[in-house]
Amino acid sequence: MPIYEYACQDCGRKFEKLVRADTVPECPQCQSKQLEKQLSVFATAASAPDAVPAMAGPCGSCGHPDGPGSCALH
Repeated sequence: MPIYEYACQDCGRKFEKLVRADTVPECPQCQSKQLEKQLSVFATAASAPDAVPAMAGPCGSCGHPDGPGSCALH
């Protein structure tokens, strides 16, 4: 079941709703079914700027103790 964002055309409230395919959502404030589906965007958060590990460089740059060509990447 996807979560959709809506804006009520009657009262102007914006909200998110978990919707099944056979369900017609309604505004939680005024119960209107005059809704406009909004463009949904998602965000991700990282606690540090280096949260994503860097790709390994050329062979020998990963620092494997057995030397170049010893790691699982090459």
